[in-house]
Amino acid sequence: MELLKVLGVFSNNRVVYSVSNIVPTLGYIAFGVIDRGTNVLQVRPTTICPLNCIFCSVDAGPYSKHRWAEYIVDPKTVIETIRYAIIYKGGGIEALIDTIGDPLTYPWLIDLVKELKRIPGVSSVALETHGALLTESMALKLEKAGLDRINLSIDTLDPKKAKYLQGVQWFDVSRVKRVVEFIVKETRIDVHITPLWIPGVNDNDVIEVVKWAIKIGAGKRWPPVSIQKYNVHKYGRKVPGVKPLSWRKFWDKISELEKQLGIRLRWSMEEWGMRYTKRIPIPYNRGDRIAVKVIGRGWLKGEYIGVPIEKEKRIIALSRFKGRIGDTVLAEIIDNKDGLFIGRVLSKY
Repeated sequence: MELLKVLGVFSNNRVVYSVSNIVPTLGYIAFGVIDRGTNVLQVRPTTICPLNCIFCSVDAGPYSKHRWAEYIVDPKTVIETIRYAIIYKGGGIEALIDTIGDPLTYPWLIDLVKELKRIPGVSSVALETHGALLTESMALKLEKAGLDRINLSIDTLDPKKAKYLQGVQWFDVSRVKRVVEFIVKETRIDVHITPLWIPGVNDNDVIEVVKWAIKIGAGKRWPPVSIQKYNVHKYGRKVPGVKPLSWRKFWDKISELEKQLGIRLRWSMEEWGMRYTKRIPIPYNRGDRIAVKVIGRGWLKGEYIGVPIEKEKRIIALSRFKGRIGDTVLAEIIDNKDGLFIGRVLSKY
């Protein structure tokens, strides 16, 4: 049974895999489902993104330097994994389609939303996007499928600066604005606006985005707007000349903006409808040694992924692998935080 099937090649010779027959699709950060101990489950059915944002924390898009694989997960595999998760998590679950790409690139997005809404125990379905591929027609289809909320990352309203920040000249923020205003006015889908603040780059732009979010009526059921902090990640992109603020300085600035604008920008878990819940059991501990079959490339160059040949199936990121795809190796689990597994290859099995 083929777990990863090569579909083709994306930009810069990245292999594109179809993922199926791995149930539950748990254990890997790039695709599948992630449980971080709350009633919100991260759903990652694709890794592909059409943008090349200069600040991207996961180095997504056509010009990625660190990726050598992309993934598209079969929708049935996603649905079966959510059903599996709810056995342990209980009801009142939000399925948040948040990906390390953009959900709007997923070929079966409408069907996925529809099927997620049909699952007993799923109370809401949301997705995160920059909106580059969003249209009025797609919004109406998403509404009909049952989508509850869009978390929209829009970092400036200035067309020229938006092209710079999103890293592609075809990005049209004016069109995104128009579609989002249509969604707020003409559909039941809620919109939460989440600009990323890059100090010294889009300071005033963020303020204008916040004002716009309130003006158009974002936040029908959930908070209308919040500001994201710019951070630097090991394999992410770094904005030249910009040093990230400390969390203390960031929150001090947010407090200043709240007073200046008379608008709330911080929200509690309760206001988001979030709560801590029982976690899906984590079957492997740090230090465990298990036999793993290597099934394909990981998303980052030099990384591979595999699945245990016995016991409960999980996806494991493998380092120090020098063999061939299809080999079985002995791996030691070196990290299992949030049920995301990293294994160090010790030897062939």
